[in-house]
Amino acid sequence: MKITITRPGELGEPELARWRELQKASPALDNPFLSVEFALAMDRLRDYVRLAVIEDANRIVGFLPFERHAFGIGKPLGTWLTTCHGLISEPDLRLDARALLRSCGLTVFDFDHMVAGQPTWKEFESAIREAPIMDFTAGFQAYLDQVKANSPKNYKTIRYKERKLGREQGELRFEWASRDTRTMRILMGWKSDQYRRTGRVDRFAQPWIVRLIDELHAVETPDFGGVLTMLYAGDTPVAGHFGLRTATTMVGWFPAYDVEYARYSPGITHHLHMAEHAAANGLLHVDMGKGGREYKSWLKNNAVLVSEGRVSRPSAAAAVHWMGRAPVNKARNIVVERPSLYRLADRLLKRFGRVRTSLLHSESPYEEPSGAR
Repeated sequence: MKITITRPGELGEPELARWRELQKASPALDNPFLSVEFALAMDRLRDYVRLAVIEDANRIVGFLPFERHAFGIGKPLGTWLTTCHGLISEPDLRLDARALLRSCGLTVFDFDHMVAGQPTWKEFESAIREAPIMDFTAGFQAYLDQVKANSPKNYKTIRYKERKLGREQGELRFEWASRDTRTMRILMGWKSDQYRRTGRVDRFAQPWIVRLIDELHAVETPDFGGVLTMLYAGDTPVAGHFGLRTATTMVGWFPAYDVEYARYSPGITHHLHMAEHAAANGLLHVDMGKGGREYKSWLKNNAVLVSEGRVSRPSAAAAVHWMGRAPVNKARNIVVERPSLYRLADRLLKRFGRVRTSLLHSESPYEEPSGAR
């Protein structure tokens, strides 16, 4: 077994084709965060992006995109920004995980959205969790019937609010796969406001993330693309989403809505329209990602499994890293596993966000697009 460390941007066409071949061969890898296009975009923007190319008998059997930080600390590609990571490899590939880390120049490798059950990582998995998905393999109507069965009261309420929004604010219109950068900036503005309002870190305050989204939004191929959707009441945008897709699966990434219309629950209405258009455009799944949002429990009709865990090699850096991360991870897992604690934590973050927003009166951290960024 031969492992070569390089960068995604240094791959040639044969290696890129092999990556795509391996990804398509395994349904578990049908996620755009595992696509070569995402790795190439990250590589253009971040110096710490690396790639392990794994060969056996002069044949590529796998790729591991990862981040290499100071002191040999390793993270999956995209780490906190993405909802799926893993080896893009032949399904039965099993490597010595610690030997792989050594080849990558890493002392530790933490993961929390790994494709569950991959042989290389399986013994290091500390938890396996469900990521809810909207599954249209039996058709959109079958999906919708399941949503109604999951929570008839919620479904009835959302449809009532949808009709009310149309009557009071203008006829509803849904736009699928918008290419308009101004529409993207509207969505980003809502999302930044949500981050601040709920006490979270504003991801769009980092210019490289804004550029990443812009680059991915511009990609449109049969096997990969950025999908911007928007729900309008009349001519007014009220809720939207930006996600990535493969040929058959889209991942939920940045959903947001205009809080002025919150009483109509436009975000959930948007999700139902998005599901219908996704199915009509040939997609089979929308992966909503793991997390404690209650709306996911009744919008889902299936789930995929992702795992959390840690691999380390004996070193002072790994020990220090563990001491810093272990209490945080344990506390997070306790909160996630207990709905009452999750709701309490969410309320506290929102309270913090209101206080912070009242103290800060700064402009948006990004500018309106005036051309290529």
